[in-house]
Amino acid sequence: MPARFTLYYWPIPFRAQFARYILAHAGEAWDEPDVDALLVLYQAPIQGQPVPFMAPPVLHDAEADLWLSQAVAITSYLGERFGLMPGTPEKDALTRKVLGDCLDVLHGLTLNCGAAMWEDEGWAEFAEERLPRWLEIFEALGSRHGLQSDQGTLLGTDEPGVADLACAALWVTICDTLPELEELIAQHAPKVLALSRRIGALPTIAELRADQKQRWGNLWCEGQIEESLRSVLANWQR
Repeated sequence: MPARFTLYYWPIPFRAQFARYILAHAGEAWDEPDVDALLVLYQAPIQGQPVPFMAPPVLHDAEADLWLSQAVAITSYLGERFGLMPGTPEKDALTRKVLGDCLDVLHGLTLNCGAAMWEDEGWAEFAEERLPRWLEIFEALGSRHGLQSDQGTLLGTDEPGVADLACAALWVTICDTLPELEELIAQHAPKVLALSRRIGALPTIAELRADQKQRWGNLWCEGQIEESLRSVLANWQR
């Protein structure tokens, strides 16, 4: 029987990782077609796309006959489907704020998805100023909701939700694929990193990580963007 959900994305973690962590945590099987199937959607005229979109990820929920693009929309939708949103207007809004912050971090690390390539001087400035500030934003949010290194959640919910899964999808994946950044993350957001590691160690998430490691190795965002990032990381003097 075909899976209810189909996720279209490149064979890398990056923006689709948030949806994957939620699906895995919910115990939901999903399909990820190959690149050729994605290209059929991606290269189609806008009028012929099942949902008008600029770039993946794209999610198809066959049961609801719904197509969605945009990582925040996909992640929020899956969270609501699986009961992983906090369930109050205030904390649901904070969850979407966390999702937006996660995407902003990805865009920052890739210089707006490759609008430019990293050079050593620019990377040093980002790593010393902007990235620590982002980490401190996550850490402060968790601290305000009672997060501790050995317990708690980002928004103070009784069980891990979308915000926690998104944090893990961001920071654990970075540690898995760009380990040069792990010390910086631990320095500026120790409680968030500990939370992310707890989520990453859950059986379904750990299985996903192991499968990705086997299939993709250390790939994170691929292409020239990743090449430039790895180049400056290799030269980076903390």
